[in-house]
Amino acid sequence: MVQVLRNSWALLLGMGLLMLGNGLQGTLLGIRGGIEGFSTFSMSIVMSAYFVGFLGGSRMAPEMIRRVGHIRVFAALGSFISAILILFPAITDPIAWTLLRVAIGFCFSAVYVTAESWLNNAATNETRGQSLSLYMIVQMSGIIGAQGIIAFGDPSGFILFIIPSVLVSLSFAPILLSVSPTPPFETTKPMSLLSLYRISPLGCVGMFLLGGVFSAQFGMAAVYGTQAGLSVAEISIFIAVIYVGGLLCQYPIGWVSDRMDRRILICGVAFVGGVACVAGAMLGEVFIVLLGVSFVIGGMSNPLYALLLAYTNDYLEVEDMAAASGGMLFINGVGAIAGPLITGWMMGVFGPSGFWMFIAVLMLLLGTYALYRMTQRAAPDSTDTTAYVGVLPTASAVAVEAAQEWAVEHTDDSAESPSPA
Repeated sequence: MVQVLRNSWALLLGMGLLMLGNGLQGTLLGIRGGIEGFSTFSMSIVMSAYFVGFLGGSRMAPEMIRRVGHIRVFAALGSFISAILILFPAITDPIAWTLLRVAIGFCFSAVYVTAESWLNNAATNETRGQSLSLYMIVQMSGIIGAQGIIAFGDPSGFILFIIPSVLVSLSFAPILLSVSPTPPFETTKPMSLLSLYRISPLGCVGMFLLGGVFSAQFGMAAVYGTQAGLSVAEISIFIAVIYVGGLLCQYPIGWVSDRMDRRILICGVAFVGGVACVAGAMLGEVFIVLLGVSFVIGGMSNPLYALLLAYTNDYLEVEDMAAASGGMLFINGVGAIAGPLITGWMMGVFGPSGFWMFIAVLMLLLGTYALYRMTQRAAPDSTDTTAYVGVLPTASAVAVEAAQEWAVEHTDDSAESPSPA
């Protein structure tokens, strides 16, 4: 762990500041939109736009990096992010916000690709798992910390938009001034979606549904809080608890997944999350209950992403895992684009409870489909499964491929280790 920090502290510090900025802007726009009188459906379009840009950035960033290099892409897009954050309070119009969200989603996606390339290059086979774990903790901590900043600010003014702009600007200094060499950049041609679906129907369907769940949480939670009449401090606590749940439940769910049929665990985790959301729809006006529900759904949905990746890997040849990761990310991204739009429509029809109803439907569908898939083929032998490694839905293809590589290496090492006498 000390070696990882010594080699990657600048990158981890920079990414922590970057996630503070990203966590701030996501929640802040949901609150500010309500102050400006934007309709719930207008805000759903604004929030969905981020995932349109994010998906586009994940597809175009590799070519940008190959053409002009990591440093130029990193610095240029960081400048754009900082400028866009200042423009949000200056141009309070839903159409303008939608376009700005597409742009900022694109920039953040490309920045993640660049940063994760550096992280992967700095890691060795022995430290890759620790590097990915630290990276995940830094990402989640940044989003959680951002909610604390919002709780003590005024979302109707400019200062809360200036703070993330400054944080993003500062985030690039430790990275660009570090002595880490620029890594070579290589990408794998994605596997066709049809081939991927034939290999793992549950992985593909689950990733699509989970994309909607994650984008509803990340994009519409603040809109829900505003519509439900929560104070700014209550909204920030509510959103922070979602990510605290994801952070604390990642390891125990991953540990269990390496010791049982993953479909059973996927089914159980999805049903627990779905039932929690039903409780949120019925009892969400009680703030303590709301926090309990947010912890459970965050704790169930975030580990599901890595769980579905690990399950899909169980049916892939080692040489196909990197190619499959691109398809899985694309499927998740398409689901993420639709998530805020449907959530906004349901909140317009059913009120604030529509937020929980949408996530409940997706989680219960995922659990039901996992049950169905268990009747279609036997589980792989435990000796043929790969190890679980925590990866967040915000990760780019670079981090996912690195996680795939680590999982294979860890599985091979475990298989070669002698059994205790």
